[in-house]
Amino acid sequence: MKTTTSEPAGLGRTALAAFVLCVASAPGAADDKLNMALAGAHDLAGRSAYQPVIERQGVRWVAYVGHHGGSAVNRLTGANEPNGTSVLDVTDPKKPQLLAHIPGQGGGAQMVRACSTLPKAPGRTFILRTLGHSAHEVWETTDPSKPVRTSVVVDGLSDTHKNWWECSTGIAYLVSGAPGWRSSRMMQVYDLSNPAKPVFIRNFGLPGMQPGAAGPVPTGLHGPIVAGNRVYMGYGVNSHGVLQILDREKLLNGPKEPTGKNLLYPQVGRLDLPRHLGAHTAFPVLGMEVAEFAKDAEGSKRDFVLVVNEAVTSGCREARQMAWMVDVSDEARPFPVSGYTAAEASGGFCGKGRFGAHSSNESFAPVYYRRLAFIAFFNAGVRAVDIRDPLHPVEVAHYVPAGANTNNVEVDERGYIYIVDRGSLGLHILELTGAARAVAKWQ
Repeated sequence: MKTTTSEPAGLGRTALAAFVLCVASAPGAADDKLNMALAGAHDLAGRSAYQPVIERQGVRWVAYVGHHGGSAVNRLTGANEPNGTSVLDVTDPKKPQLLAHIPGQGGGAQMVRACSTLPKAPGRTFILRTLGHSAHEVWETTDPSKPVRTSVVVDGLSDTHKNWWECSTGIAYLVSGAPGWRSSRMMQVYDLSNPAKPVFIRNFGLPGMQPGAAGPVPTGLHGPIVAGNRVYMGYGVNSHGVLQILDREKLLNGPKEPTGKNLLYPQVGRLDLPRHLGAHTAFPVLGMEVAEFAKDAEGSKRDFVLVVNEAVTSGCREARQMAWMVDVSDEARPFPVSGYTAAEASGGFCGKGRFGAHSSNESFAPVYYRRLAFIAFFNAGVRAVDIRDPLHPVEVAHYVPAGANTNNVEVDERGYIYIVDRGSLGLHILELTGAARAVAKWQ
């Protein structure tokens, strides 16, 4: 049995014992692991979790975890609070400590990003998070134990989802359901370089999403990721997915009226996935040296996007949702070159509930970038995939907590791997061992 919690001031051992929740275990069950070990864990008060992000704040490492809807007792205050954002000190991964819980509303506060280098707020840390399905807001967490709300960026929305925040510029790419738009998941772009004074830049989506359009509504946006002058957009869940590549400069400075022509102006590439696959995550893996092509006249250095589908059913009642390496070296003509799935037979996963891919890590930390990708696979836990040969991705490690419903995964620059559970298992902090550890680029 694994339990990790810190005793709040003034709370006696008897009362504390009543609060403690177990992480990970049906009685007698053991976690399934290969080349991964548990460094530490925290039960997150049993709150269902969606997204973890890890931010270095001075000498501390702080984890921000977004939660699904529901409620639980905040052990720091004793109050029952709607699930929102948990703030934990993970400087010592063996002893993660809850610093604060910021209540959410309705659907919780599933998505969160953190920035400590905003150009108009030097020396301060902020988080950008969703508030239920209706708003995006910014909180200052320079003192992570005392979060203070800075601004409501936008509210009155019909939905929210996974955002991206450029810390170097402050530009935020928000997944929203803006009034009048035909899709509840399109993109709103804001300048949050001064998070106290949000500046609206534009609305954006696939042609057919905009107000006044006719015909079928395209599948909704799941999340953008920015690298250099490109914005990589993943649309869809488990069907009719789209990978779209945008010119960032044209997106920010091009014509902003949402006509079909203007929505196409920043697009430099698009890949429409088969009807039975979505594009939950579109993570760019750029500038890869492909050893097999080292002696070829051209093409030895290539750009890829790791496109991850999302499983939504239990018992495998859909096409297998996987992860795909898409060659985008010729951006106008993206082309899938390989795929990866966890092996169902290795754990009888179809008989254990929700099985299939959901998301990958989104950190560009050098320790893993271009080498290893970590993919959350719901009841198959997290899988570490060696992508150094992008034509032949190979699983080299995995960790499956007993009773797992692993939702999202992230890594930090130290090499720790963080997974959160869609059920009540909380946060697991992992580290690579054995042959898998040798693949990483340790500093």
